[in-house]
Amino acid sequence: MMMEGICRPVRDTWNQAMDRCYIFPCLSDPARRSSLGLKLALVTLHLVYAGILFLFDGDLIEKTKSEPWYTALYLLLFFATLVQYFITSGSSPGYVIDAMRAVTEKIPIIQKTPVTSKQPASSKNGSLVISVDGSQLERNLLGNNTTSWSKLVMDMYPPGTSARNWTCSYCNVEQPPRAKHCHDCDKCVLQFDHHCVWLGTCIGQGNHCRFWWYICEETALCLWTGILYITYLKANISRVWWKDAIMIVLLITLSISIIFLLLLLLFHSYLILTNQTTYELVRRRRIPYLRGIPERIYPFSKGICRNLYNFCCVRSSIFIKESLPTQQEIEEKLRPYTCYDVVTCRCC
Repeated sequence: MMMEGICRPVRDTWNQAMDRCYIFPCLSDPARRSSLGLKLALVTLHLVYAGILFLFDGDLIEKTKSEPWYTALYLLLFFATLVQYFITSGSSPGYVIDAMRAVTEKIPIIQKTPVTSKQPASSKNGSLVISVDGSQLERNLLGNNTTSWSKLVMDMYPPGTSARNWTCSYCNVEQPPRAKHCHDCDKCVLQFDHHCVWLGTCIGQGNHCRFWWYICEETALCLWTGILYITYLKANISRVWWKDAIMIVLLITLSISIIFLLLLLLFHSYLILTNQTTYELVRRRRIPYLRGIPERIYPFSKGICRNLYNFCCVRSSIFIKESLPTQQEIEEKLRPYTCYDVVTCRCC
């Protein structure tokens, strides 16, 4: 009881000091402190795994002297993975409010200025592309122009759908299909996939591609590191027992990470090829606009090639809002494949 009475004022004083931190404003927010702690832990893990390898493995040092390109490639992948991690962590997932600002700012300009377009306003797949200018995102929303966003979102849903079904009760904004409110970020995210704790941000339309490249690089780095650990144990087993024990423990934890990363990479590759998100796949029966669509139908898929193009080549500063498929499109996707469909690459 005495120790608890002594520790409690110290803990309260520490919390008050962190909440009033003026030198590092990011530390005043508990969520940011937690995110920063996870990032430091992840960087530390990378340094520990690589540092112990170079500290214990004398053969690797000798190989570096004779074949410096081998170690240079490993270190290049090491630093590229960390850079990709921080780029993904600091990127925007694509917020609904940002797209709403872009629409309310651009539509009045488009109405006043005649523009000649090579494509019709509504494409065959029902997608609408809106370019976002960074300077426009800082402007305030104009109340009279919010109706343009409401009309745009309304056109993406089937006729007769109530506005209450796609209005966020937290942000009070109209959500286009595939958007969801994230309680961790307290914002609605376009094409919400999930909230990544390790990255400290949501994964959505704006940074899903960066996230896939990050887990791809992380998987390759872990595989390469695991091979180096196994090579060391084969050559130096039973020499120094405490070194072997440390290397074996690290190799076991690394193997678990490799299995998890491989499964995660395969899972997100499948989502990309079918144009789905984790949220849509896991909670499909709870999403109102997906309940009436058969489960074996990928409603937003435009074919493997088009899905890959939209995922990899469309810039993150462009928000793509996809309309729900019509009944005719659903029936077309339900039609079984024939030999002619295979020859004409219908799935692509």
